[in-house]
Amino acid sequence: MKKEYFKEFKNSSFWDDSDYAIKEYVSTPPTDDLIASVEQDLGYKLPASYIEMMKLHNGGIPLNTCFPTNEPTSWAEDHIAITGIMGIGREKAYSICGQLGSLFMIDEWGYPDFGVVICDCPSAGHDVVMLDYRKCGRNGEPEVIHVDQECDYEVTFLAKDFETFIRGLVNEKVYDTSEKDKETALEKVARGEFSPLLAKLCAHATEVENLEDKIREICTKIVEKKGFFALHADELSILMYDLQFWLYTKFQPSIDRERYLKDYEMILVFSGEFSTGGYAPSFITDWLNDRVGKGMIIETSETIRFTETAKEQLLNRLNETNNGEKLYNIAYLLVE
Repeated sequence: MKKEYFKEFKNSSFWDDSDYAIKEYVSTPPTDDLIASVEQDLGYKLPASYIEMMKLHNGGIPLNTCFPTNEPTSWAEDHIAITGIMGIGREKAYSICGQLGSLFMIDEWGYPDFGVVICDCPSAGHDVVMLDYRKCGRNGEPEVIHVDQECDYEVTFLAKDFETFIRGLVNEKVYDTSEKDKETALEKVARGEFSPLLAKLCAHATEVENLEDKIREICTKIVEKKGFFALHADELSILMYDLQFWLYTKFQPSIDRERYLKDYEMILVFSGEFSTGGYAPSFITDWLNDRVGKGMIIETSETIRFTETAKEQLLNRLNETNNGEKLYNIAYLLVE
């Protein structure tokens, strides 16, 4: 008697048929000849549950994209995430024999050749979900595993078979920690210890009263707007770039661009409790190029510094209020 898969499973409510999903993942239902041809290319017999599902909806992006794990991976402490499920075919880039399919991930990315890649992940190639045939042989019922290139292709067991994996997917909202993360970030910017360099720079700057408090006020506003502590290209981040630059070049007047960009990391990026914990170098270089282009920063082969006008505007902005409200003026430091 033929085994029946996905009893009481609502296939129509499983998929997120966005324009992107249909373009990149979804193919027409596979014929028996296509399935046999794909299996020959892969060297493995595909699970009957997978084939049955693909005959109803051949690849795509599910509404639920997370799967719980009992151990941490490079993605999260307690789950992995997938971007989409590869269909049976060759036409779509994200089908198992497509341009970015299983054979590509094994041949080009070095994933272990003991199964079939069936799901790509948000890391853009740095982890995948595979069917694992090591226990069952090439014609058996494979387990489903997560393979993590970031951790030397570490394998994490997910499910005993494909159907169990599909039924175990949960919505990303289950792991939404944004509110908790925001509370943690607010606590950090309110009370976290400054890096040794930032503390030294603040102590050296006597032109602004309660400077450390004002820095915390600005960064609190950043967290309130974003939900986390990071500097990008928004107005408050630009204010912090300006402030850090003024503090550092006041303390170290004889520095060039290269030295500043190197030491920038130690002000509030990677040192001390009060830190962003990381940054994209392009944001700080884009800010610096913009300030030089607007004539606010003077750069020579040996030094780099604010003009007196730009410095005065910054100090006026910092000193014009005690509670910091005007620090968030979007028109900050515009030079006519």
